[in-house]
Amino acid sequence: MIAEMNNSPANEAPTDPTIEFFFDFISPFGWFAAEQIGALANRFDRQVNWRPFLLRVTVGAIMKATPPLELPLKGPYLLHDIKRSARYYGLSFSESARFGFNSVSAARAVRWARSSSPRHAGDLALALYRAHWSSGRDISDMEIVLNVIDDIGLPRDDAARALAGPKIKDAFRKDVESAVELGVFGSPTFVVDGELFWGVDRLPMLETWLEKGGW
Repeated sequence: MIAEMNNSPANEAPTDPTIEFFFDFISPFGWFAAEQIGALANRFDRQVNWRPFLLRVTVGAIMKATPPLELPLKGPYLLHDIKRSARYYGLSFSESARFGFNSVSAARAVRWARSSSPRHAGDLALALYRAHWSSGRDISDMEIVLNVIDDIGLPRDDAARALAGPKIKDAFRKDVESAVELGVFGSPTFVVDGELFWGVDRLPMLETWLEKGGW
């Protein structure tokens, strides 16, 4: 359950100085948020906990909802809005980027980074997001995921061994279950001081929350 709102004064140090950032690589809106969350966190002396999860579990299996891009009327609008939003945020969007791909390999890779090199988890998440949505590289392919890991200087061979074994797979499964328990359903979602904010368009509200220490 989400905790009650924190009404502590803004100049008090937060009891939990993290921003829990939940995202799925299949969501371009998660990418737009990922490009901004680090700078926002730094402004308020917060740490970002990069927490990939699966929309196919929350939206598909639990909510039993149709993928938004497959909906009449809404689907064409969203496709247009994604590309328009990329331009708005100053990001290059690849026309060859796949939608609706399997994001498990990329998500597990970030889970591995959180365990083995936590300070690089965000670097890897951003590199994977950019590889897929900006460069058109298919990060559903484990070989491409491992290439991206190598690109940013993390140990490819160590990652390959870990990602082939049961430990990271089990850890990620538990992470998805934890996200569901918190009430997370969409990407991106931010949990700060026990408060949940869904959507890249909630970043200004999140910023105000951090400035005021809640309301």
